[in-house]
Amino acid sequence: MGTSKPHPHNQTADFNYDEALAAFSAPQSSVDGVAVGKVIGDNAPHEVGQQEQWQYDKEHFKLVSPLNRAKFRILIVGTGLAGGAAAAALGELGYDVKVFTYHDSPRRAHSIAAQGGVNSSRSKKLDNDSTYNHTKDTVKGGDYRCRENDCWRLAMESGKVIDHMNAIGAPFSREYGGTLATRSFGGVQVSRTFYTRGQTGQQLQLATTSALYRQIGAGNVEIFTHSDVQDIIVEDGVCKGIVTRNIITGELSTHTGHATVLATGGYGNVYHMSTLAKNSNASAIMRAYEQGAYMASPSFVQFHPTGLPVNSDWQSKTILMSESLRNDGRIWTPKKKDDQRDPMTIPEDERDYFLERRYPAFGNLVPRDIASRANAQQINAGYGVGPKKNSVYLDLTHAIKNLGEDVIRERYSNLIQMYEEAIGDDAYKTPMRIAPTCHYTMGGLWTDFHEMTSIPGLFCSGESSWMYHGANRLGANSLLSSSVEGWFTLPFTVPNYLAPLLGQEAPDAESQAAKDALKRTEDRIEKILNIRGPNPHGAEYYHRQLGEILYRCCGVARTVEDMQQGIDEIRKVRADFWENVFVPGGKDEMNQQLENAIRVADYLDLGELMCVDALDRDESCGAHYREDHLDEDGEAERNDDEWCFVSAWEPGDKPETFIRHSEPLYFDRIPLMTRNYK
Repeated sequence: MGTSKPHPHNQTADFNYDEALAAFSAPQSSVDGVAVGKVIGDNAPHEVGQQEQWQYDKEHFKLVSPLNRAKFRILIVGTGLAGGAAAAALGELGYDVKVFTYHDSPRRAHSIAAQGGVNSSRSKKLDNDSTYNHTKDTVKGGDYRCRENDCWRLAMESGKVIDHMNAIGAPFSREYGGTLATRSFGGVQVSRTFYTRGQTGQQLQLATTSALYRQIGAGNVEIFTHSDVQDIIVEDGVCKGIVTRNIITGELSTHTGHATVLATGGYGNVYHMSTLAKNSNASAIMRAYEQGAYMASPSFVQFHPTGLPVNSDWQSKTILMSESLRNDGRIWTPKKKDDQRDPMTIPEDERDYFLERRYPAFGNLVPRDIASRANAQQINAGYGVGPKKNSVYLDLTHAIKNLGEDVIRERYSNLIQMYEEAIGDDAYKTPMRIAPTCHYTMGGLWTDFHEMTSIPGLFCSGESSWMYHGANRLGANSLLSSSVEGWFTLPFTVPNYLAPLLGQEAPDAESQAAKDALKRTEDRIEKILNIRGPNPHGAEYYHRQLGEILYRCCGVARTVEDMQQGIDEIRKVRADFWENVFVPGGKDEMNQQLENAIRVADYLDLGELMCVDALDRDESCGAHYREDHLDEDGEAERNDDEWCFVSAWEPGDKPETFIRHSEPLYFDRIPLMTRNYK
């Protein structure tokens, strides 16, 4: 009896990465306007196993002497956990760092809004957690559309993140004896999530900002507030800096450096209704994309299962309720369709705890993509509750009965207070109502193992990058990934890039490339301000239309017909936008309508690319759930034979054309397997 042949994307003892890349052939696209590009590698040291690659890299990176560090200028855009940490760390190392934020203070970065926790396998609980289990959970949770070596780094550095953040002031919750407390999050069967009640992002952001302020006060970092990136300066294929606009005065400026880091956050606001702050945007990464930086997996979008439902048509955004509530909350709907009874009057035998029923091994703590789909399926099948019948119940009353209200109040009081202020119900006495809502984008600029984009000198970090999470992010891995990148990755990889540049002066801010980028910015602003169409509307009018199209055509569940229709509809909305959008006011002043119009223009281009990517990827994986690719149980069915790669997009030579490059994914200690949470 012969042995089965291993899958070509599972590494064997004689695996050779370069030979595998040379032998890889990407599938042709079924989407009009898409051409297949080249095969790209991850720039990792594949002479060692994936588990050892990050340590091997650190031991072999080029170094910059402390006496030479001030000769290198580094521009960092964004002051969240990734950007703020990188600026603080590189500033303390002695580099000339300039950091940019469109806020009035670095502490206002959107990292401050994260609630539930930060993962690390350093916990001392006797639940058999380990670096291997953390890596496996992350790769499996991402449905094998992420790099295994990235995930090893994430898990290996996670203990340092907890120790470091604890040391610089993050007030982690503690057990009675003083040890740091942990709890479980979705997609795992251990307790590895460290937290500061329901304010973990806020406390980690404040600690990081304090470290950044220390370097600003010491003169090692110069901060530019109210500075919004407008373009990327690229000369001879290398990034040389950025163009910014002061959102108070309208003044345009060019800034140059030996290296630039974009840490500008996720693009979830493309959906209009999302949990992101309204100012979060995609403009910086879209400028990079236009200048040649590849965009990876843009259709990989996470819909959070515990968002607050839309309660009125005039709502401008949705609100997040932390996944940590799923530790003690049970999710259910009535068994009878269109049952609008008071939930506290519905007997137990008339309730469907559908996650516990469908996924008994993980129950209410299945990964987010699975929970969101199950929630949406219940709602779409007619079991939705609430005024718009667009939500399900998350019920804490069982936990209150078993543990007491004081315990639940201690764990979740700020979340329950926020819920009561937003919805008007007391979650101590009646179940919460929740619904899937756009929350996190796993896609972003493609970066190699060193976090450099396809443009040399341009790095990308945090949610604006694609790394770690594949087709679905596990809860509490986002604060971790941004912190790992900012504190413990970029301070190694950026100097490795800079070391060979010793002796080169900082790029000239008056160079032709800088002037060209400034001219592109001026032309873009003038074009939008001078539109005087016959049917004028503000940018918000088009943004709301785009969001409705994306939720319908590139949302929780996707069909070929809907995705193609989405592409066609977005192109019509974009044509209408460029003919009729009306922006009052001028350019040399604070003009939020102008800011918004620029961002909506970028969202329209990005939304088109997202639908193209979703239609092109002819499989289901993670949050990319295509109804034409399901297994017999109705779960997402991957096609590892053809689609086990990262799609890295580049604009084509003509409008509405695209080039899809491919980075094949190979797995070493975490071999390909079908996700099963039952």
